[in-house]
Amino acid sequence: MSLRVAVIMGSQSDESTMEPARATLEEFGVECYWEVMSAHRTPEKVRRFVAGARDAGFGVIICGAGMAAHLAGAAAAQTTLPVIGVPLAGGALNGVDALYATVQMPKGVPVATVAINGAMNAALLAIQILAVSDPELADRLAARRTETAGG
Repeated sequence: MSLRVAVIMGSQSDESTMEPARATLEEFGVECYWEVMSAHRTPEKVRRFVAGARDAGFGVIICGAGMAAHLAGAAAAQTTLPVIGVPLAGGALNGVDALYATVQMPKGVPVATVAINGAMNAALLAIQILAVSDPELADRLAARRTETAGG
C-alpha cells in the first residue's frame, strides 16, 4: 500500500514551523508531498491540487497557515479526504486568530485541527488515520507510543 500525505502551507516562511510534520512522516516511512500554495495568492493551484489529491494517491492533507488561516478550509471544501489544519503563530494575536479560523468550519466541511504550531501532532494524526487500514503502520505507531511513554 502506498502511503502518501500532502503537507501544504500558505507561505515559504511557514516551512520551518511545518518541518516537524515532514520529519515525523518520514520517520514512519510515509511519503510526504511538500509544497507552498496559498488559498489567497494561488487559489486555483490549491483547488486543482486538492481536487485531484485522492486520484493522485493521497490519504490525508495537512495544511499549515497563519493569520487568516483559510488554507485548510479551502482544501476541505474541495475534497472528502481528511484535512488537518495547523494554525501557525504570528501576527498580533500570535496564532489565536489562525486557531479560530481553522477550527470554526461550517457544518458539513470539517477540518481536524491541532494546536498552534502543532505540525508534529498533525503528522501523527495523519499516521493514525492511515493506520486504520495499515496494520504494519499501526504497529509502528504503537511501538513509538511505548517508546515515548512517560516522556
